[in-house]
Amino acid sequence: MSAAPARDGGSAYRALRRVVDVRPSEVRAMLMAFAYFFFVLSGYFVLRPIRDALAAAAGVNQLPWLFAGTLTATLLCNPLFSGLVARFPVRRFIPITYHFFIANLLVFYVLMRLSRASEGSTFDLWVGRAFFVWTSVFNMFVVSVFWCFMADVFRSEQGKRLFGFIGVGGTLGSIVGSGATAVLVPHVGAVNLLFVSVVLLELAVVMVLCFPMPENGAAALDRQTAEHKIIGGSAWAGFTQVVRSPYLLAICGFLVLYTVGSTFLYFEQTDIVGRFYATRNARTTVLAQIDLVAQSLTIVTQIFFTGRIIRWLGLAVTLALLPVLTMAGFATLGMMPVFATLAVFVVLRRASNFALTNPAMEVLYTVVPREDKYKAKSVIETFVYRGGDQIAAWMYAGLSALGLGLAGISFAAIPLGAVWLMLGVWLGRRQAVLAGEQAAPEANLEAFPALT
Repeated sequence: MSAAPARDGGSAYRALRRVVDVRPSEVRAMLMAFAYFFFVLSGYFVLRPIRDALAAAAGVNQLPWLFAGTLTATLLCNPLFSGLVARFPVRRFIPITYHFFIANLLVFYVLMRLSRASEGSTFDLWVGRAFFVWTSVFNMFVVSVFWCFMADVFRSEQGKRLFGFIGVGGTLGSIVGSGATAVLVPHVGAVNLLFVSVVLLELAVVMVLCFPMPENGAAALDRQTAEHKIIGGSAWAGFTQVVRSPYLLAICGFLVLYTVGSTFLYFEQTDIVGRFYATRNARTTVLAQIDLVAQSLTIVTQIFFTGRIIRWLGLAVTLALLPVLTMAGFATLGMMPVFATLAVFVVLRRASNFALTNPAMEVLYTVVPREDKYKAKSVIETFVYRGGDQIAAWMYAGLSALGLGLAGISFAAIPLGAVWLMLGVWLGRRQAVLAGEQAAPEANLEAFPALT
């Protein structure tokens, strides 16, 4: 691949090196991955406010059913996606996946145009419910496919250095997508914004098709053969490999425990904000302020610290940071269940998750077999994640039924955090072992493995 941006010794490359430890031959791929993630998340965040507005119209009592519908839909979609992985090369099945979602968006555009004349009717409500479930599934899959691709084209050592910076693209995309919806809805209407999301997804497809191939090393293989190589395997391999692999099962446990902590904190946030702020406008304002602070801290950390922290502290310690923060946060919230405690906890936890834990978790997948990077990873990040939502919701309801209040549930979350911590340490150490086993065969490769 061309390394001209790095080899010319220009000021742009020197400036980039100040914020991320990128090698000359990696610059183009890293920047294209950055842009790819930007387009994916901006496309989703254009749609999210539309989804949430439709959910509000359906009524809060429908939310459990919508969550259950989302879980069912992810279960149905995973074998379909794995079937694409088994039959087509990467540069074909990723565009096919995104074009499938683009076609769905065009169908929803027609349905929403038809339902506008009968707002509040049964047809309109069912279109809204279907869009909520579809958008929730869409979000999980497009992001999961992105990180599957990243785990495939970057090796473990590269991921530790570069994934944090690549994540900045997604963070900026979420801000731009939300902002675009807020600005454009009064002028063009919510329904027409579906076309904005279509364009952004198509640009993501372009990034996949143009992603750089290596010029030597692994590319010494027949390029035409590599380009059309199919991963193969069974459409159900994602489920079976998760069950058979202790490493993948540990990742499932880590993700579910993260989800449990997030759900507990979300419910407690709803409780505290509802008690401390009486009006809807006041609640909306303070929650927006929390989001803004969390996003700002995330971007600063991703740009300047993520790659360095993962390399300096190691993957095991990095994965342990969020569980330790979560245990300390719930302990403090249990002792001082006030808004100030909640706000600090939420900001630090969200920023730590997006800036440190997410990139570290993606590094975990760089050492698994290639088939697992697409099939098992997709199952974990869609079906297992949504299953964690359901488990967490019922756990919280059960603890409440036992008579535990906000403080009691906060203290009950601490032992779960301890288990989460042990899983994170084990996963980080196991990843190091697997990466070491792969290091020797990859020693003669250029910057990237053959992309097929």
